[in-house]
Amino acid sequence: MDLRKIKKLIDLLEESNLAEIEIKEGEESVRLARAPKGGFAMAAVPAMPAAPVAAAPVMPMHGPTEAASGGTPKPATDLPPGHVVRAPMVGTFYASPAPDKPPFVTQGQSVKAGETLGIIEAMKMFNPIEADVAGTIVKVLVESGQPIEFDQPLFVIG
Repeated sequence: MDLRKIKKLIDLLEESNLAEIEIKEGEESVRLARAPKGGFAMAAVPAMPAAPVAAAPVMPMHGPTEAASGGTPKPATDLPPGHVVRAPMVGTFYASPAPDKPPFVTQGQSVKAGETLGIIEAMKMFNPIEADVAGTIVKVLVESGQPIEFDQPLFVIG
């Protein structure tokens, strides 16, 4: 890959609020990421042949009330008391193992630590979300099929 192209990518990263950018050209791949001190970390790695993926810009998703208030997500302050189970990743939340199956848990149900509460689909992988504490589901904060963000509250266990 041409060093001029890499310099342009660095300039693009500096001008934007992106934390990371990765470009692949044939067998070559360049990944630029902001270092914590404001510098850059560069890695040129030969890309593994993979199925073509349509590139789309990653934009934060905001609900209608957040968009009307300037687009900044509001901290979840109206949560009931109890242990909050948060999303470990971005993806789509599913409350049941299949559309025709009952949900893993419902409000008022007792759960044990390690019990599956739901699943998050991320990059065609289904990741179980497990209870980290035993207790009763006080509130289910998301609906099945809803896109979720990293660290978003999903359940409250009391």
